[in-house]
Amino acid sequence: MFHGFLRTLVKVTVASLIVGTILAHFGVTTEQIMQQAGLSQERLMELAQRGLTWALPNLLLGSLVIVPVWFLFYLFRPPGARSD
Repeated sequence: MFHGFLRTLVKVTVASLIVGTILAHFGVTTEQIMQQAGLSQERLMELAQRGLTWALPNLLLGSLVIVPVWFLFYLFRPPGARSD
């Protein structure tokens, strides 16, 4: 599972570099795209902070339930069973 995630992450990274290089060649900048979308750097940072402020407590709360349940399933799975 992790191998598939890593492969996807590399593909997205390479595709982003290629598209970014092409856009830079034509003079397109990050500031232009953000301005067209009606965003500023400050607004983007504010949105990211608000999202993190909401997500982090919920992530921690959920992990207090999920991690012990996963650990129990991991401990009591049949010998030789793989989770591919």
